[in-house]
Amino acid sequence: MKQAGMKRLALMVGILGFGLGVTACGGGEGGGEGPVVPPPPAPAEYADKHMPAGWWTDPKIIEEGKELYIGGKNPDVNCASCHGKDGKPVKAGARDFRNGDRMKLYSDSVWFWRISEGVPNTKMKPWKSKLSEEDRWKILAFERSFGLAGKGWDANKKEWVPADQVK
Repeated sequence: MKQAGMKRLALMVGILGFGLGVTACGGGEGGGEGPVVPPPPAPAEYADKHMPAGWWTDPKIIEEGKELYIGGKNPDVNCASCHGKDGKPVKAGARDFRNGDRMKLYSDSVWFWRISEGVPNTKMKPWKSKLSEEDRWKILAFERSFGLAGKGWDANKKEWVPADQVK
């Protein structure tokens, strides 16, 4: 009788452990990133920073951004090591750039701020000491191609629009 009780307890602990493991590893809708909610606004020093004119549609800029993103230009910087070469995270907690519903909530200035300063209480560290401002914009131009392909941030409308319509 005592042995049967121990087996039941072990089975329940195993089921509970499996359930917690699936939840922690992002099993389910949204890939474990949590609910889709807007990020905080960019602080004053970043609020008025926007993608340089013409860069959303410039294939040279986007290709340079890709080289930076995958660590091809600067071995100290390899965004793909966490966010994946295709924007699908390969490390727990990394943002999934393919999720357009989530990423459209990030203005270009908020996105740039996060690349520059990192994200508190996460493994996303600041990159402004390793990347010039120009290179951080190039990375952003490439990253948005995963979930916001063909889009650009319109600072006047405060929304993502077809990139060729950004003024």
